[in-house]
Formats: sequence, C-alpha cells, structure tokens
Amino acid sequence: MTISELEREVRRHNRLYFIEHKPEISDQEFDKLVEELKRRKPDSKVLAEIGSDVTGRFKKVRHEVPMLSLDKAYDEKTMQDWAEKFEGDIIASPKIDGCAVSIKYDLEGVLVQGATRGSGTVGEDVTANLRHVKDIPQKIGLKNVEVRGEIYMPLSVFKRYRTEFANPRNLAAGAIKQKDPRKTGEYTLSFWAYDLLGEDSKDEAAKRKLLKENGFPVIEWKLIDKGVMSFKALGDDNLSGIQAAFEEYLKRREEFDYEMDGVVYKVNLVSEQERLGVTAHHPRFGIAYKFQGDSGVTILRDVEWSVARTGVITPVGIVEPVELSGAFVSRVSLHNLGLMKKLGLSKGAKVMMMRRGGVIPNLESVVERGRGAEVETPKKCPSCGAKVEEKDDFLYCTNPKECVQAKVGELKHFVATVEIDGFGDVLLEKLYEEGLVTDPSELYELKADDLLRLESMGDVLADKLIRNIAARRELALDVFLRSLGIRELGKHTSAILAQEYGSLENVMKVTREELSAIHTIGEIIADEVVNGLKAKKPLIDKLLKHVKVLHAERKKKGGPFAGKLFLFTGSMLAMTRSEAEKLVKEKGGGIASGVSKTLDYLVVGDGGGAGSKLDKAKKLQAKGGKIRILGETEFIKLVR
Repeated sequence: MTISELEREVRRHNRLYFIEHKPEISDQEFDKLVEELKRRKPDSKVLAEIGSDVTGRFKKVRHEVPMLSLDKAYDEKTMQDWAEKFEGDIIASPKIDGCAVSIKYDLEGVLVQGATRGSGTVGEDVTANLRHVKDIPQKIGLKNVEVRGEIYMPLSVFKRYRTEFANPRNLAAGAIKQKDPRKTGEYTLSFWAYDLLGEDSKDEAAKRKLLKENGFPVIEWKLIDKGVMSFKALGDDNLSGIQAAFEEYLKRREEFDYEMDGVVYKVNLVSEQERLGVTAHHPRFGIAYKFQGDSGVTILRDVEWSVARTGVITPVGIVEPVELSGAFVSRVSLHNLGLMKKLGLSKGAKVMMMRRGGVIPNLESVVERGRGAEVETPKKCPSCGAKVEEKDDFLYCTNPKECVQAKVGELKHFVATVEIDGFGDVLLEKLYEEGLVTDPSELYELKADDLLRLESMGDVLADKLIRNIAARRELALDVFLRSLGIRELGKHTSAILAQEYGSLENVMKVTREELSAIHTIGEIIADEVVNGLKAKKPLIDKLLKHVKVLHAERKKKGGPFAGKLFLFTGSMLAMTRSEAEKLVKEKGGGIASGVSKTLDYLVVGDGGGAGSKLDKAKKLQAKGGKIRILGETEFIKLVR
C-alpha cells in the first residue's frame, strides 16, 4: 500500500466510524494503519485530523478549547514511557464507548449551549436535544463554565433495541441528533461528566468533586500515586499503580452498565497539564490504555441454529478461527433471524466480530459479501423437529415445552443463576434424557442413587453434587427471580423488584401499571415481567416446596410523599432536575418513567420546554385522571 493509499484508508475509516456509524475494521486494526502512516510519513496532515461527526444538519459551533482525541496504548511499556514525562499523581477511569459533548453554562449557571465534538475544533449545536437527557442539569451553581462528558446508552436500555442496532454507541450517536429533540429523550440516554473548563481548580480530582456537587454524574475514578512503584518491579510479580488499575477495570468490565473499551489515564495536576501541552491530535497529558483483541475480521463458513430456553431459535456463525481477547474463537452470535437477514449474510462473507460480554462474540458488520449461498432459514426446529414460527424478527420453536434444547437451556440458566456447582451442559443433558430432571424443581428431588445410574458417575462425585444442591436451598429474592428465566427479568429489574416489594408474595401481586411506573422499567419490560410471572406460577409453586426465598430489605417508604409518583418535564430554574428528584425521594416519593394513570404529579419547569408529557397529562386530566400538574414554584411550596 502506497502512502497516499494509506492516507485515503485512514480518512475512509474515520468517515465510516464517525459519520456513517458503520465501522469495517476494529479499533486496533485502525490504530495499526495510523501507526504505519506515522512510521512512513510522520508529517502527514491526516495524522493531525480528528474523525468528525459533523453532518451539516445542525448549526456549527466552534470550540474555544479544541476537543481532541486521546493517544492510545496497548501495552505496559508504552504506558511507562508516557508516565515518565511528568510529575505528580494520575487519575484513572473507565473509557466509555460513547459520544463526547460540550455543555456551556452562562453567568447565571443556566445551560445555554450543547455541542458535539465534531472535528475537534467545530461541532454541531444539539442544545435542544441535550435538554432531554435526564442526567444533564439545566441549572447549576457554577457560573460561566464548560462541562465536557460522554453521552452513552446504558446496556440495560440497549436491550430494547438490540434486534435493530449492532451496538449502543451507534444508537446513542443517532439519538442525540434527532430532528425532533423530544425523541432524544425517548431513548433514555445517560451522561458522564469528565472535565470542567472555566473554573480555577488545581487538579482533576477537585474538578470531579465540583462536578458531582453540582449534580453531574461523574465517571468512577481512582487516584494513582506515582510515588508508589507504578509498574512491575524487576523480579516482582505484584502489580500496582497504572497496571493494577488497568487489570482491575478489565476484570470488573462485566459489572458496568455501559460499554467500555479501555482505561483513560490523565495527569492530575493542572499545572503539569499546561506544561505538557497538546499536539494537533491529542493532549500529551492524557492517554487511553485500550483492551486488546476485543474485535477482529474473519470469514463466515457456515451457520448453525441453537434453541434457547424461551424457544427462540438463534443463528450462530461458524467462522475461521480468530484471536479475540487472547483466545481463538470460531463461533459468533448472529443476534437473531431479522438482523441476520438485514445483514444479507452469505457463506464466505468477510465479517467483523466483537466481544461485548459473554462467551460468544457478536457479529458487528459485513465487511465484504461472500460468493457462497445465502443463509437459509430452517423450516423445522433443529432440536425437536417441530414447525417453526417467524414473529417480530425472531424464529420460534412451536413446541418449546417438549423441545430438548429449550428444556435443557432452562436448566442451564437455573443452575448458573443460583450457582449450583458441578452441573455442566453434558450432565444436565443426561439428566433430562433419563427423565430424572425435566424442570429446575426436580434438581432438589435428586438423590445420590439417581446420579449413580449415569455412566461415569462415582460415589464421591454423586455425594458432592447432592451437597452442592443442598447448599442452595435458601435463595435471595432477586436471585430467585432471575433464575426463572423470564425475558426482561435480568439482574437490573430483579434488583429493583426486590427493593420495591421485599418479598416474593408481594412481587407476585404486582400489576403492570405499578411496575411500569417505576423509573427505568417502563411498559414493555412490565408486560414481559408480569406475564412471565403468571406463566411461571406452576414452576414457582414446585420450587417453593424445596427452597426458601429470603425477604429483601425494602426501600424506605415513609415521608409526606409516600406512595406518590412524580415526573418532571421542561427546564428547571430554581434547581436541577436531579436535585428535585432527590427531594422527592427523601420525602418518600417515587419517580415515574413516563406519564400514565398511576402518576400523581407532573412538575413543569419554569424554563419552558415541557413538550409531549404536558400534553399527555392534560388529556388524562380531561378524562378524570388523578394527575395534578404543578409549576416549578408550586412544587417548591409543596416540598417546603
């Protein structure tokens, strides 16, 4: 590849990522192109260019201080070389795979402008859209400042859209550029603040504390003392400092409700930042230590069909082995039938895969169509031979109650959730085939003699397995709820149910209206959970003969607003929306996710911009609904 061809490729991939949101190669492969260009033509203008998300649909905004990219590192040696160039501590925090924005507040502390990063020097005005991102305060105590941060879509929210979009970053990028700003709010985007300009702070730690005090969500961070050995000492296997932070965040990656692709390190002292300065592309005082091998390009050879515990038949791609996250993988999730068709998959296609949690990576995009045959949709269930049904982009087995793969999948999910050790896939399949365990409750009825009937099972192992089952006869409420395998009743929702209702008896009585009124749940999830609990009632009754479901500690319900649901709309002037919601919660009230019959108060900010929520509330009022509409001043009187 000539130098000019290399420059064209770097520009092309920047456009694909930032403008079209359709990357063809992984971040690491793109970085290799950039490194090669640096080596062959260090003064190339392309190296100083920053990928731009400017589309021309919005008014342009020039950044007073450029919003530069971060330099990248993939190994400890590069990090060590970077750290040796300055003095003082380092701030480390997860690197969010989101969209950087700038938010300006005037002399009264009122939000007056929001802009995308754009080209780094020129972005696009998305002020109206950012007003509909709940995490962003409309008014703060700081005056004439600029806050920078990352707009992102939580993974728990992305679950609603995963059949239509490959990843949350692309969806968030489109959501903040909706022509109708109110639609931005419907995507339930979130925001992390990571920088503060225009305020005289001595270090990054002080900035982040100020941001938090003014109602901004601040990304988790830790301070690394450079006085402590930051890297592996010669002959010492212990990790500390920079590498320890990297290893810790990598290990905890699955805990976070957002996509992260590395760790950001920043010089803590502002005076050192000023001394180090910036290049045309990146600041010298910050760097991103990227997770390695999380994506790669390979060839699709075939497609297998797997039946999930819900009866959904999912396509799984068989690919040429490729190294991801330090291990060679040969299988890739193709999401679902609808997305597979949308991608137009054919055998021999060149595809990009990415590991986004879980064992099997996801297929992100088709880089080049294959010459082989189009992937055919099965007419019968690959497990039981029953007819299949295509519905809403999904393929279903029409006989899941008797489908072996679906039933074994239900057992796998249960033992994994309640953590009964020793019951792998092969053993569960044998137990099901022998008729010893056909649903999770029958695990608790097993005896050592039953297990000894199986081939290759000895006395010691059989006794150990029975003890493992006995150790899981008391289950936390949220764990029990997750173990049932109800769609949308995952870790997040089960934890909310446990906190809100405290006992299984209370959870079983919950209505769709009550559940949909809880913040972050909504109508779709409420439908799935309530209907799922009804469908699982026979299994729940059987399980309760063998297990004790422990009560959970409920959120405090006392206070003058106990049992009352509030919702805020429009721009708040006297306080930020998050401050107002905090006041409601302190007085025992709850925050609703939308306007419904269960809502008690809709509070309209005095700054205007109430939109569709106010219209919907007025319609419900006209029909005799209980909703009260309050102005911001009325709300403050009510609180006091």
